[in-house]
Amino acid sequence: MASLSGVRWLTRALVSSSNPGAWRGLGTSAAAHAASRSQAEDVRVEGAFPVTMLPGDGVGPELMHAVKEVFKAAAVPVEFQEHHLSEVQNMASEEKLEQVLSSMKENKVAIIGKIHTPMEYKGELASYDMRLRRKLDLFANVVHVKSLPGYMSARGVIECLKIVTRAKSQRIAKFAFDYATKKGRSKVTAVHKANIMKLGDGLFLQCCEEVAELYPKIKFETMIIDNCCMQLVQNPYQFDVLVMPNLYGNIIDNLAAGLVGGAGVVPGESYSAEYAVFEMGARHPFAQAVGRNIANPTAMLLSASNMLRHLNLEYHSNMIADAVKKVIKVGKVRTRDMGGYSTTTDFIKSVIGHLHPHGSNL
Repeated sequence: MASLSGVRWLTRALVSSSNPGAWRGLGTSAAAHAASRSQAEDVRVEGAFPVTMLPGDGVGPELMHAVKEVFKAAAVPVEFQEHHLSEVQNMASEEKLEQVLSSMKENKVAIIGKIHTPMEYKGELASYDMRLRRKLDLFANVVHVKSLPGYMSARGVIECLKIVTRAKSQRIAKFAFDYATKKGRSKVTAVHKANIMKLGDGLFLQCCEEVAELYPKIKFETMIIDNCCMQLVQNPYQFDVLVMPNLYGNIIDNLAAGLVGGAGVVPGESYSAEYAVFEMGARHPFAQAVGRNIANPTAMLLSASNMLRHLNLEYHSNMIADAVKKVIKVGKVRTRDMGGYSTTTDFIKSVIGHLHPHGSNL
């Protein structure tokens, strides 16, 4: 069983690798490639930041509609270039994949929904979602797990980072410590299963320990994945930044999301050396909610806010994040996953109603 787990982890790792750092190039282009333009639903705005939008499957299109409505109301200077890539909706092909990649590589920044991976084998091991991440070299996935005032949850903030390839262990470890330093965090915890997977996880752990020596001001500790899951439930306050292999990251980010209210409230993003892709932290298509106007847009709106901060649009980023948090804190408008009866449209309208300049007393 241990060997099977190791193979599974290594396969996931080989499929999604990348480099750190919101280290985008903000050069705006005059025009997109002709192929991309034919697929994109653009409105050219002079001086606006071009961003690739990939709605994805499930409630993704509805959540992206929420983002566009709020951005419009907040007069955000962002120009979305919308593309569609879906295996379940028969909108996936090599041509479409290349169009999406071309747009992302040109814009450097993207916001995407969940691209669902069908369970059945169709002759290709790597899904389009995995191939997209691999081609962009997205190796670092950051998930922001934080309690939202006014919504019952476990307190505390946990940052979950996923490793992808064993060969890139040192790179993801450095990303975790750089991230902790940049964000003013005091501790990094390496999550592993080196007691069983002595070679694969052992190498990952060794790399983390070596990198930790270069950051004496950041406290470093290690924890076995089994114990980490229990500790997150019993005492999440002890954690700050967590770094781990991809498989464990997929487990931990969903567990942590459950602690603060579910997948609908947790934003995330993935980085390479050149690109930044913003998405929901716990990626689920929520197919059962499609067309019912009940999806919670909180996570996607907060991800969009983080994207604006990445673009140095602090004013608009704070405006949107504050509006979302005020809607939740007031508690009058809540979607079903938050224990209420409000629709997605109700939530969007409430957020728009709370938009105002950051720092005002309205």
